[in-house]
Amino acid sequence: MTSADIARAATALKQGWLVAFPTETVYGLGADAENPEAVARIYRAKGRPADHPLIVHISTAELVDQWAREVPDYARTLARDFWPGPMTLILSRSTRAGDFVTGGQNTVGLRVPNNEIARELLGEFVYLGGFGVAAPSANRFGKVSPTTAAAVREELNDYLDSSDIVLDGEQSEVGIESTIIDCTSEAPRILRPGAITQEMIERSTGLRVKNADTSIRVSGSLDSHYAPRAKVVLNEQPLAGDGFIALSSVVTPEGVVRLAEPRTNIEYAKQLYSALRKADEMGLSRVVAITPEGDDIALAIVDRLKRASF
Repeated sequence: MTSADIARAATALKQGWLVAFPTETVYGLGADAENPEAVARIYRAKGRPADHPLIVHISTAELVDQWAREVPDYARTLARDFWPGPMTLILSRSTRAGDFVTGGQNTVGLRVPNNEIARELLGEFVYLGGFGVAAPSANRFGKVSPTTAAAVREELNDYLDSSDIVLDGEQSEVGIESTIIDCTSEAPRILRPGAITQEMIERSTGLRVKNADTSIRVSGSLDSHYAPRAKVVLNEQPLAGDGFIALSSVVTPEGVVRLAEPRTNIEYAKQLYSALRKADEMGLSRVVAITPEGDDIALAIVDRLKRASF
């Protein structure tokens, strides 16, 4: 991957094409967030409902005020502490954020990713006059998010145009989607758990995180999501022929196909989606996952597995 490749991809975005690119969470499928025709192609490629909002990826926190208004001080504190990084802030939208990005809501999701290729791409896009790239995960809607360029191509090749681009980076470092934090009220609310935890948010802001009861629609909030073709079962004894995902301290029963044996919760998150995709590649009909424990990224892993098993 060269700077010329990234510059060509930024030009393609400005011209209305789609670009799949790596982030530290998962690979995203991007379009100019101010181009309704290009954004509509994201929805078609993914088979995504039109009222399901997209996250706008920006190059720096300084661009927040282009997309949002009435930004609370605690949101700026979160941006200072955790951007670039795996955190999306939900804010009251400005006029720059169109209905075609927000799903018709009065809020917009913003994120500054922490991936060298993503950051260079967004910087080049700003140089060309752009302000943000709308980018959900680069997969068909409701399916397992891709953490490699190969997974993107496998998932979306039939839905992309020859002028669209897939930027090939390394495997995503975090492996699951960003924490989504609602910043439209007096205290933050976690709408989707991720690597930025409740404890981290409260330590940063000095505020108690509220319960997530809200009418705001966000990515990954449906009961069934992140699902492979194989049936996912949680915390049961696997049978011969089942796929198996668990921490390495858990012994693999005889005849069971071990898909991942991470040593830590952080490794579990990074390996999870690749393991679910491997199950489908192997034609397995059932995957048993033993969920990790803890109040760290384990909460996000359990969230994704519950939705995959719904």
